[in-house]
Amino acid sequence: MLAVDCQGQGGGVALLWRNKNEVSIRSYSLSHIDAEVMVQGWNKFRLRRETWDLIRHLARDNNLPWVLIGDMNNVVGQRDKKGGRLYPRWLIQGFQDVLEDCELSDMELHGYPYTFERGHGTAVWTEIRLVRALFSRTWTQQFQEARLTNLEVSTSDHSPIFLEPVLEKLMVRLRIFHFENAWMCEPMYEKMVEDSWGSNQNNNLQEKLQKCASVLAEWGKDITGSFKKRITKCKQTLRATRGRVDQGSVRLYQEAITNLNEVYVQQEVFMETTVETNMVERRGP
Repeated sequence: MLAVDCQGQGGGVALLWRNKNEVSIRSYSLSHIDAEVMVQGWNKFRLRRETWDLIRHLARDNNLPWVLIGDMNNVVGQRDKKGGRLYPRWLIQGFQDVLEDCELSDMELHGYPYTFERGHGTAVWTEIRLVRALFSRTWTQQFQEARLTNLEVSTSDHSPIFLEPVLEKLMVRLRIFHFENAWMCEPMYEKMVEDSWGSNQNNNLQEKLQKCASVLAEWGKDITGSFKKRITKCKQTLRATRGRVDQGSVRLYQEAITNLNEVYVQQEVFMETTVETNMVERRGP
């Protein structure tokens, strides 16, 4: 992880990568991180987070395939803005000129089309697509199935976006009982354990453990096995209430954000544990 702290309310960027040996930092500042990424089975490419004062300079610096991702603080057209005044034409033209000069394309964003908002639920509510990903032709040739998704939920006024260079289906086969850390994020977890343990007072320790594991495994299927359904439900509520300003809709919108954040946390904990378990199973005892 490399984090560049903000100064007051301006700037501040971070780059997180699972394997530090796959990333080499070239340069960074308050508003950008320039890195080379080398993953086994991939060709080397560059990953940058920038705004357009540096883009032309960085484009001349190296001929590797590259992708820029982050808050560009610009739009490519009026369709990228909803509410408020029209975006200044000279800013749109200037940004388009940068993309043309550097031979960059704007990646399609899946999900909600806007990544920044202010004045939510008020008469001056404005939404803009400022956070985006730009890619070179050589980069997209390597990652033809890359997908950019708006995760929609953030404590900031900017939505996080997720760029997945390669889509892979994770096959999970559980041969024995596995305790999932994601269960501990659930309010009912401790109650389930207490009830299961207390109902078997006459059993020995092994029998209690087996009973508790059985109860948790059955109960846990509804937790770790329904992430997609719960995420879909929260997003449906967000889409249904996003454009409404009445108090009831605003309350439902905020509740959906809170619930979606909780599901994402549980899903992340679950996936992290699953990956570690599979790695141990492949290595063997």
